[in-house]
Amino acid sequence: MPVSNELFPILMAQKIIYIYNPISGAKRKDSLLKRIETATKAHDLHFEFIVTDAKGDYQFLKSKIDHEKITDVVIIGGDGTVNQVTNSLRGCNVRFGIIPAGSGNGLAYAAGIPKNTISALQLIFAHHSKKTDAFFINEHYGCMLSGLGFDAAVAYKFATLPNRGLSTYIKQTLLHFFKASTYPFEIIMDDHSFVTDAYFISIANSNQFGNKFTIAPKAKLNDGLLDIVIVQKMSKAKLALSVLNQIRGNYKLQRLGKDNTERAVLYFQTPSLIIKNLKHAPLHIDGDPYQTASKFKIEILKDSFELIRP
Repeated sequence: MPVSNELFPILMAQKIIYIYNPISGAKRKDSLLKRIETATKAHDLHFEFIVTDAKGDYQFLKSKIDHEKITDVVIIGGDGTVNQVTNSLRGCNVRFGIIPAGSGNGLAYAAGIPKNTISALQLIFAHHSKKTDAFFINEHYGCMLSGLGFDAAVAYKFATLPNRGLSTYIKQTLLHFFKASTYPFEIIMDDHSFVTDAYFISIANSNQFGNKFTIAPKAKLNDGLLDIVIVQKMSKAKLALSVLNQIRGNYKLQRLGKDNTERAVLYFQTPSLIIKNLKHAPLHIDGDPYQTASKFKIEILKDSFELIRP
């Protein structure tokens, strides 16, 4: 029988595995790892560092977690690494922590985890966690945000570049903006369906793309709902303003109806939906490009894992 989160500090001495991605973000990790090592030793805690797996498969850690009674798996990296680690190990009786060290850090920022390493470590040492949702998009797992269309095209290009900091992402976004075109989609839910031409569709469990750019301001990590943002066909001048208004939170959650096509941006919540991708718009999941498909079945995965957060 799994030990509840509330009993973790009482029944189990804290033991930490730090998983770090040596190439995430834009900076070397040597000094960061040294700070983490010093702070953890100061708390007299058992810990070890493990380098990320190139294939993103961490099943090999399950027996180690069980036999050594590991309590915390802490990801030092970005959203892609968080996705891979939580997916591989979400059935284990551990808490997951994040020390933001990627290019976007969307899930960490949505959860209120500070960028400052020592502040993030203090959360981990306090071992307070909350259940966190994830979702499936066809057979693929996501825990932050997926997208079809424009933002996925940016993700494809961004993944090929040697420097993956914020400035690079902004540059690629601007370059793709001027040549962006719409894609046709059919959206199907239990009580509603419609067809749209859209620049992009965001499927959000967290509230942002990363780098504190909020796309779904009402999204919560444990409400059992996905926030869907559809940026529909419009002029490029209006597109820039509409996306800015969405980022600023100026659009409220909507009830879908007959006037869907009259709105620049559709913003609604649902636990599941089907998207027919009629012209094979590109796909990204948690910032990483994935092979697209003609149809996506998307559904929330409630209380997928325990995340250490305020």
